[in-house]
Order: sequence, then structure tokens, then C-alpha cells
Amino acid sequence: MILKNEIIAAEVTGFAPYGVFVKAGDYVGLIHISEISNTYIKDIYEFASVGDIVNVMVLDVDLEHKQLKLSYKKCLTNRKIKVKPLEIGFKAISDKLDNQIKKALKEMEDKT
Repeated sequence: MILKNEIIAAEVTGFAPYGVFVKAGDYVGLIHISEISNTYIKDIYEFASVGDIVNVMVLDVDLEHKQLKLSYKKCLTNRKIKVKPLEIGFKAISDKLDNQIKKALKEMEDKT
């Protein structure tokens, strides 16, 4: 059973001008365009592609109709950056840190 405020993985199944449709198990859900980002979204189709898996927070559950109201942007505020362990080798650790930080920043920019 899916519960309110739970973070789940859902598969993108379709688009509408007002949001993105997803499926999670037996449930179908909608991520309203206002729940995708805190910034203006010019083209909803740039958010994801059909078949993509996205992490979303459950805002509301209709158990009778197996429908979900979801938020993508609320997962972004709870996101933690995962850093791979540093590999120690012939390069200076400071060089490795610079690359890790640049990569993490680029990934964050790509997701916004």
C-alpha cells in the first residue's frame, strides 16, 4: 500500500499541458506542473521521457480509485548528494576533490 508523504519510484507514462502521468504498481498518478519545479517550466516534455523512472513524494492517495497526487520538487529538497569514496593513487587528493565537486555541481544544474 502507498502512503501519504512516502517517497516512491514511479514510471512516466504520459504528458499533458498541465502535468506528467506516472504509474507506480497498481496506482496511477499525476505530477501537476506546479509540483515539478519551483521555477517556470516552459516545456513539460523536457522534464522526462515516457518510460523514465522518477522519485516522487505522495501528496494524496485515493485508495478507491488507486490514484495518486504527487510532487517531484518536494523530493529535490530532501535530496542528499551522494559522493563516491575517493580513490587514492598518484594524483593529488585536491585534484580529485575538484573533479568530484565539479561533477556534483554539474549534476545538480542538469536536474534543475
